[in-house]
Amino acid sequence: MAEAPATGKVKETIRIKNMVSNSCIRLVHGFLESTGVKVNGIKLGEAVIFYNPQEIKRKDILQKLESEGFPFIIDKDLILVEELKTAVIDLVHHSTFNAMVRNSDYLVERFAVSYQYLSGLFSKHQGITLEKYIILHKIEKVKELVMEDELTLSEIAFMMGYSSSQYLSTQFKSIAGVSITAFKKDPARYRRALNELSF
Repeated sequence: MAEAPATGKVKETIRIKNMVSNSCIRLVHGFLESTGVKVNGIKLGEAVIFYNPQEIKRKDILQKLESEGFPFIIDKDLILVEELKTAVIDLVHHSTFNAMVRNSDYLVERFAVSYQYLSGLFSKHQGITLEKYIILHKIEKVKELVMEDELTLSEIAFMMGYSSSQYLSTQFKSIAGVSITAFKKDPARYRRALNELSF
């Protein structure tokens, strides 16, 4: 934490779990402001805040976030795991997915450590492999694209980095528990919130 001498306010960057969408950003922004802090910047998994510790207690800020389902992260390994989750969400859901760039290459470049280290750390704290986590998100993105009904299955497969539509269909059924055809009949039944994609 760094204190701004002129105002007596503290500037702090806090790491926050379960921020997986723009809606979460808006919610957390509102929760923080409701405690009386000034939000200087906010993005998935992180917020920069200013507050006067004489008027607002840090524990009250963190308790507010936790009570709303957005707990604060202190452990460095857990911070990295959350940053990994955010990176996967960015890669799969919030950017133009580049099927020519391997997931591992993207993450290694972003975090400047080996994929083996990232994968081991992720598995240790999440109970599934990083590769499986990425697949869960890719399948959830496929569900979204199928619902939009603007691309053929072959186009979706190519876009998401699958070698064929058949391979995508097989993995989809394995992960979602239903075929793509069955999913189309009742898509809402099989959609999952992004923060629940950990098993």
